[in-house]
Amino acid sequence: MNTATPQVPNNLVWAILSTLFCCLPLGIVSIVHAAQVNGKLAAGDVAGARDASEKAKKWAMWSAITSIVLIVLYFIFILAVGGLGALSGTH
Repeated sequence: MNTATPQVPNNLVWAILSTLFCCLPLGIVSIVHAAQVNGKLAAGDVAGARDASEKAKKWAMWSAITSIVLIVLYFIFILAVGGLGALSGTH
């Protein structure tokens, strides 16, 4: 009989990194889900632990994607405003 607890990654490192370096609100949601994984495993809720793990991973990924999109939009905005200044002759 196999009584070993299955290994379910909690993705806590990715959640923390995405919170610190990417999008704070989405990273916090990722941390909340990552923090639930070990508790659910300890309670024997393997399906719940896997679900929380996947959600933590998904929110960390969305945090990173959001950060990249915002940085790209920022640079597009800066280039657009800089280009408008050059066109108006005030630069």
